[in-house]
Amino acid sequence: MALSFLLSLLFFTSTFSFSLLTAVEVPGDNSADTEFIRASCKATLYPDLCFSSLSRYAATVQRSPATLARVAVAVSLSKAHGAAAYLSHKTAATADDDSGTGAALHDCFSNLEDAVDEIRGSLKQIRRLRPDAHSGSVRFGLSNVLTWMSAALTDEETCTDGFEGVAEGPVKTTVCDRVTTVKKFTSNALALVNGFANNL
Repeated sequence: MALSFLLSLLFFTSTFSFSLLTAVEVPGDNSADTEFIRASCKATLYPDLCFSSLSRYAATVQRSPATLARVAVAVSLSKAHGAAAYLSHKTAATADDDSGTGAALHDCFSNLEDAVDEIRGSLKQIRRLRPDAHSGSVRFGLSNVLTWMSAALTDEETCTDGFEGVAEGPVKTTVCDRVTTVKKFTSNALALVNGFANNL
């Protein structure tokens, strides 16, 4: 079952990454667009990571808070997918491990699967929003996005919390480091969506 999920995950990730990259315009003289991203990222908990990961999309984002929020959620989904693929492999490799590490891995993978579903739902919702729509419907849609992104962040935190009682080791360190990075991307995306919602 884990192998099946991994194969479908890898296919979706490669397809998703291709579609995201093909949507990005070749950067030109877009210093104002880049500065817009830098300024927007100051509202996040991890502004340097935010800017380094999103500035490459400046030509697509331009100075649109809506597009910036959408791209941030898409990048967050890509990172969560990558971590889930890694955990799927690790979980399959430790299927017969009845130690605390094996159980924590299984629980972490389950939580990360939930987070991926929630971020995917957020991306679908935010892609359906239309700037020219009634502001009430846009706010309702963004409320759903904020709820799902918050739930995803909680699931990611639950994942790493599950390793608190596990003995230190390379698996624990690697998994927690990877998921902690995912949490940062999710947190940043959540902040940018919230900023967009507050400016409506």
